Amino acid sequence: MKNNHLLLASGLMASLVGCTSTDQTSQMNTPQKNDAWFVQAQQQIAKAKANKPIAKPAKNVILFVGDGMSVGTITAARIYEGQRRGMQGEEYQLAMEQLPYVALSKTYNTDAQTPDSAGTASAMVTGVKTKQGIISVDDNVQRGFCNTQIGHEAKTAWEMAAEKGLSVGVVSTARITHATPATTYAHSADRNWENDSKLPNIAKNQGCIDIAQQLINFNGGKGMDVVFGGGRREFLPATMVDPEGKKGKRKDGRNLISEWQAKHPDAKYVYDKTGFDALNDHTKQAFGLFESSHMKYEADRRDGEPSVAEMTAKAIDILSKNKEGYLLMVEAGRIDHAHHAGNAARALIDTVAYDDAIKAALDKTNPEDTLIIVTADHAHTLISNGYADRGNPILGLSKRNGQYNVDDYGKRYTTLSYGNGPGAVKGARSNPTEKEVLDLDYRQQSLVRLSSETHSGEDVAIFARGPEAYLFQGAVEQNYIFHVMNEALSLTK
Repeated sequence: MKNNHLLLASGLMASLVGCTSTDQTSQMNTPQKNDAWFVQAQQQIAKAKANKPIAKPAKNVILFVGDGMSVGTITAARIYEGQRRGMQGEEYQLAMEQLPYVALSKTYNTDAQTPDSAGTASAMVTGVKTKQGIISVDDNVQRGFCNTQIGHEAKTAWEMAAEKGLSVGVVSTARITHATPATTYAHSADRNWENDSKLPNIAKNQGCIDIAQQLINFNGGKGMDVVFGGGRREFLPATMVDPEGKKGKRKDGRNLISEWQAKHPDAKYVYDKTGFDALNDHTKQAFGLFESSHMKYEADRRDGEPSVAEMTAKAIDILSKNKEGYLLMVEAGRIDHAHHAGNAARALIDTVAYDDAIKAALDKTNPEDTLIIVTADHAHTLISNGYADRGNPILGLSKRNGQYNVDDYGKRYTTLSYGNGPGAVKGARSNPTEKEVLDLDYRQQSLVRLSSETHSGEDVAIFARGPEAYLFQGAVEQNYIFHVMNEALSLTK
């Protein structure tokens, strides 16, 4: 059995690099040279040597952001997907993990050791770190105070790209006005100002406008070329019911979707999978809002809305029509939401769906002219623990040599758990069963009881391929990501 597992790992790597045992390995004078793991590592060395940095400008850049996708989440998702494919799991490689350049991103905000998405995403798209809770403004801004925002807006890469004539787009499984996607087009002293009803009157009087309105006004009213995500309610008046029976949130009476359609009569607005599938080669600009709030978790998604991979592929098709190039953000926003709920199963399933989107982009683009960056805005408290057997179900109870691992009180525990969150209970820890923990809705146990699990302050991964991707080396500040995109597209020149 052990040899079969090693051969499986070796075969997987051979398929990835397109070669068998190298001449160099056969010439080595060491007793372990024919061991599958040894051969696999030598193949990986050969692949690394064959990789050559592409030190030239890019035509296109795609920034993938897995919201809350910690390194631990990547590891668990890798094992989950490998096991789903019939492997033991640990040997599997996600598409993102096959990109040639890797670094770590330091995610802290200027006022917080453990960050939020607004400050982290702002750093990535503007090139400067900033505080928690504010959108694409500099560190001088105080959250919730509009008067501190004026004159301290930090120009985003998406604004710069649009000015240079590139097409621009943003895709998210969250509300399109939520923190991460909003940083590409909006400037706000508070991430919660998604529609006008959320702005205090004093902020309105001082000239601040809500995030949804800023999307409609983007680039002098020309708007983004592609917008796909959730969040219809932020664009519709509270007196209006959308096609799926949900009310809008706006108190100013404005229907921003209708306003966008009036500005762009040749563009397409869609709200469901049928409309999305009808977008074709003639579509040059598209606005898709597929849910009133956030889009569905991948585990719960049905035919009513497209997957993140489908949205990514469609966005690339539309943006690629511009010969000058494009800049696109793709966010898997619901990884974060599942973690906050203490629900590792949905977090892992959404991470795999996100990886499918990355694979779609890799397949549709040329590494010679398209820089692809895969990262996260911040981490979560998900941890992998215990001494489980190789191939133990990643969502299951921890077992060693076929026997359940137990704590000092004789109670079973899962491989995955959270540092804090809703999975903690008052009193003694329960003794979970296999059936219980493998349920899709199961909330992993946590140490500290919180109604919503928190972010963590650890570094997150960066994977990259394409022009200037080699600039990702070592552990870098998160705002460095903007500067690599700038180097690739010459946005500030």
